[in-house]
Amino acid sequence: MVRASLQTRVGPGLRSPTHFDDVEAAAREIVARLGNEIRVGLPLGLGKPVTLINALTRIAKDDPSIRLSIFTALTLERPNPSSDMERRFLEPAMDRLFGRYPGLDYAAMLRDGTLPDNINVREFFFPAGRWLGVAPAQQDYVSVNYSDARDVLLAQKPNLILHLVAWSEDRLSVSCNPDITADLMELRRDGRLDALFAGETNPELPFMEGAAAFPISEADILFEPKVPFELFSAVKQPVDDAAKAIGLHVSRLIVDGGTLQIGIGAIGDAVAQALILRDAGKISAIHAARPFPGDGFAEETPFETGLYAVTEMLVDGLLQLFKAGIIRREVDGAAIHAGFFVESRDFYSQLRNMNPKMRSKIAMSPISYTNTLFGDEPGKRAARTEARFVNSAMKVTLLGAAISDTRPDGQVVSGVGGQHDFAAQAHALLDGRSIITLPSTRQGSSGIESNIVWSQANETIPRHMRDIVVTEYGIADLWGKSDAEAIASLIEIADSRFQSRLLKEAKAAGKVPASHEVDPDRRNNTPQAISGWLNAFREEDFPDFPFGSDFDEIEREILPALRRLKAAASSRRALFRLAMRGWARRADHASILDRMGLSDPRSPQSLFKAAILVGALEPGDPHNASNMRKR
Repeated sequence: MVRASLQTRVGPGLRSPTHFDDVEAAAREIVARLGNEIRVGLPLGLGKPVTLINALTRIAKDDPSIRLSIFTALTLERPNPSSDMERRFLEPAMDRLFGRYPGLDYAAMLRDGTLPDNINVREFFFPAGRWLGVAPAQQDYVSVNYSDARDVLLAQKPNLILHLVAWSEDRLSVSCNPDITADLMELRRDGRLDALFAGETNPELPFMEGAAAFPISEADILFEPKVPFELFSAVKQPVDDAAKAIGLHVSRLIVDGGTLQIGIGAIGDAVAQALILRDAGKISAIHAARPFPGDGFAEETPFETGLYAVTEMLVDGLLQLFKAGIIRREVDGAAIHAGFFVESRDFYSQLRNMNPKMRSKIAMSPISYTNTLFGDEPGKRAARTEARFVNSAMKVTLLGAAISDTRPDGQVVSGVGGQHDFAAQAHALLDGRSIITLPSTRQGSSGIESNIVWSQANETIPRHMRDIVVTEYGIADLWGKSDAEAIASLIEIADSRFQSRLLKEAKAAGKVPASHEVDPDRRNNTPQAISGWLNAFREEDFPDFPFGSDFDEIEREILPALRRLKAAASSRRALFRLAMRGWARRADHASILDRMGLSDPRSPQSLFKAAILVGALEPGDPHNASNMRKR
């Protein structure tokens, strides 16, 4: 019955894929066609056909004679709360926040150590921090630039491409993930890759054009579930003051008529929001109030020509800039070329409901197109004028290297992804700039730590590729600078609590003159200076969630407190201070305690949790006694 309706969609004269509405039957058909050696190219992120790969994993688990090798990245999982407080916050809202995403069986087995020897999973990118300490995942991580991941996969001779797909009439779209798949499909068409294509349909997936779309006849197996799974929803994070300030600084670097790439997360949202404020003519007054000295970057005017976006990841910030008409400069009929997306439910809905003509201006493309200049290099150079490629790092050394993926002990936090690709591309373009962003500090286990450091192992972008670094305190232009000049520039955008120590380390290494001192007007790099700057504009121009939120009002109040509790968790003294501060104020926060199941504590432990939660609602470093005094 369903087979006939699908044949009608395909139309006369076109080959129809073998259709299944039973996933076990579809998986058995794959094994029947490929035999006992199955090498899968599985898309990064959202494009995984979860039901289908889980069925194939079950077959391999039950039959040790089948060897299943999976090459993938960014395996998505709903979060597992790491503490009782996180559990209280997440469990009542898990489905609302993350969707009823079913999860991947191979990931669960990797975590609990039960993945059988005949199943191997190799990934080249992790969700940030999700696989720290999981030995099998860390050992089978493949460190590679995103632009080279396709060739690493091809070297393993894949014989199966599995994919989540959208369909329209007689066409399919790999929608969110043409990143590597589009090139694989082209190789199949040319007879250079002998691999089966099996797709799982999902009506929530937007039908995207560009290289993502192809005739349905190119699929070999199509599984159409009776009850499709809910797509993974990435929850928007609040944009804190540091991210807001970084976004404002970056906005001064973006040239009208130029090219833009930004990433997911708070800093990407902050950059987009700042550009929207700039286009509305509101940014000059905000910059004029900046409590930091000028640096020569002053792009503030509204966009007359507009921007073109070429990016590995299509993020909500870029979509909002596109809808606002700021991203409108077209290249080959598209204002955006992007390699993949994984975002919120609202983001998917916006794409699905967008006017088809407008949606066609978003051309989903392979990473070989977005992340490199290879292939029609003259055309790409002409299109990617005044490129500003904005990426985030965990730390930056005083010599200008960026650390974005790996801890000093070798544990992989995320991966290189396309960061090196875009840094190299910026250097190769005549007027391109690579912009590395990061907050100047982080909350460590023992208090505030500087993210600008003298040195650290495992560099993602080496010092000889240093270009522009942006913190909340300003812009450091490092291109072509000497080591001493680069060090001085980075210290000037470091938090003032760490400037003296950083300068002392640089002097000890003989890399700056012994007489060098931090300029007096750069010694006010403090969170208080940032909040004082933003306060005058906060209510109208700087919401914590500029593009909406899945969190309700009470949850948005709780989020900062949870971050402070996590920072204090390793210190009994810090927790005690929080409890002392919150003890007498519990009645003032009844709705928050009720949401967290702590409104009627029946044990000393619950009473203590209620007190520290209320204590953490007030801003301040829990490790610093001066921040914990009653006001």
